[in-house]
Amino acid sequence: MLETVTLHHILLASAFVAVAFLIHEWYIEFDYKRTSKAKGCAPPPYFPSKFFGASRIWNFYQRFRVGELNEFCREQFDEFKVRTIRVQTLSRCLTATIDPENVKAILATQFKDFDLGRRYNQFQPMMGDGIFTLSGPGWQHSRALLRPQFTTEEISRLHDIEVQCQVLIDVIKEKSAGRYLKGQSGDGTFDLQELFFKLTLDTATEFLFGESTECLSQGKRLSSARYKEAEKFAEQFNLGQTWLLRRAMAQGLYKLLTPSSYLRAAEVCQKFVDYYVDQALKNADTSDEKAEEQGGKRYYFLRELTKETRDPVLMRDQAINILLAGRDTTAGLLSFTFALMIRNKHVWHKLREAVLADFGTGTENITFHTLKRCEYLKWVMNEVLRLYPSVPVNFRTATRDTTLPRGGGPDESQPVYIKKGTDVFYATFCLHRDKGLWGEDAAEFRPERWADSKAGSAWKYIPFNGGPRICLGQQFALTEAGYVIVRLAQSFKDVTSTPEQLREPIRQQSTLTSAVWNGVNVWFEPA
Repeated sequence: MLETVTLHHILLASAFVAVAFLIHEWYIEFDYKRTSKAKGCAPPPYFPSKFFGASRIWNFYQRFRVGELNEFCREQFDEFKVRTIRVQTLSRCLTATIDPENVKAILATQFKDFDLGRRYNQFQPMMGDGIFTLSGPGWQHSRALLRPQFTTEEISRLHDIEVQCQVLIDVIKEKSAGRYLKGQSGDGTFDLQELFFKLTLDTATEFLFGESTECLSQGKRLSSARYKEAEKFAEQFNLGQTWLLRRAMAQGLYKLLTPSSYLRAAEVCQKFVDYYVDQALKNADTSDEKAEEQGGKRYYFLRELTKETRDPVLMRDQAINILLAGRDTTAGLLSFTFALMIRNKHVWHKLREAVLADFGTGTENITFHTLKRCEYLKWVMNEVLRLYPSVPVNFRTATRDTTLPRGGGPDESQPVYIKKGTDVFYATFCLHRDKGLWGEDAAEFRPERWADSKAGSAWKYIPFNGGPRICLGQQFALTEAGYVIVRLAQSFKDVTSTPEQLREPIRQQSTLTSAVWNGVNVWFEPA
């Protein structure tokens, strides 16, 4: 009898909770439409989902697990043939858009109406108070602190990139030569993406700390202890980013995703950077000339930062934030470039012809300015970033009741009401593949589309974001990636892969940034 009563009460309570939830959701939607109409707006298409949005989150997660997260997002817009939608996810309703006018409003013209929302709390344990986690005055201070470190003079210093690039070329030659050795097992390919991530970690730490982690050369100039720490740092940095993405995807439930492995990864990364911060602070008052006499570098990021602040925690947090951007975005750009090259060999051969014509076979003609003037190189990088932007999906949170200029009504021409606290996602990956903006061949890799100087105009192309928060390191990333592509084109006449790899569609591995799912398995033929 007691069991029957208890079960009866449980079922009754469950039904009551479900009905109350439905009434709550109905009222929220009713109130949204009423307020929207009162403000002269019209709601965009609303996509309900089974089980209060849980089914959509489940599908989202399943596609994420197989490298199809961004394709899943694109399919949502394609299915309903609209550029702005409202989507139910559990107890919240968010707005997603790929309309250039709305993106412009979020990032520029209505910049003060949006901030990073929960991102600070989601990322803080690992990223701290850095430029990618802060909003308002804290962000303004960070940007003012970092802007001088990305002057043309500093990003024009290509010597350090060449040192690491030469190591990369040697490693590639060694690995490619192994393909022809007797008894070689497997298909003879190696993962080029893995080498790119090591390269960009080496160049980023050289720029930031004045000392490379030497992951590519396996620590030939470092003590074995420092090299082991660098290896551990790289491993934990990757793990930490995976958890950061999961916490961001969990929205308001991010606190449930705080495992000991994530906290341990954050601790390892911060401790690794703390060592270099301490060194920079100890040498803060040493003049540039004296530093060079003592065998130090004339310029590196942390040393220059001591001229602006002596706060070790602030320095560490900024360094970790910049390291994330400096390593991952450039490695991703390079990886997608060669994933596309092996599938579009005519582009590789045309690019190589342009490189040899503009730069010859040596390094003396490669400068910051000549890299920018190499037209076909620029087209290739633009096209790679169009198809595979480093941050495929981003979001902001409304700081007040506001509107977006377009997306409401049957023809999407009316403004859309955005309630304070609403998360607004803008999907760069989908925006860059919109056939209405880019033509019927929007999904194709065609660098020649950039022969039209207006190809990326009017906020339809935002690989480095836009507005006040536009990426400070944009030119740094393009310079490093361009330099590496040029040196590889000079050093190798061909790059290819197995038929099996070439038949595979390019999928994306998502952390905070994007990389190629399962790597870029290739071999090179020396020039």
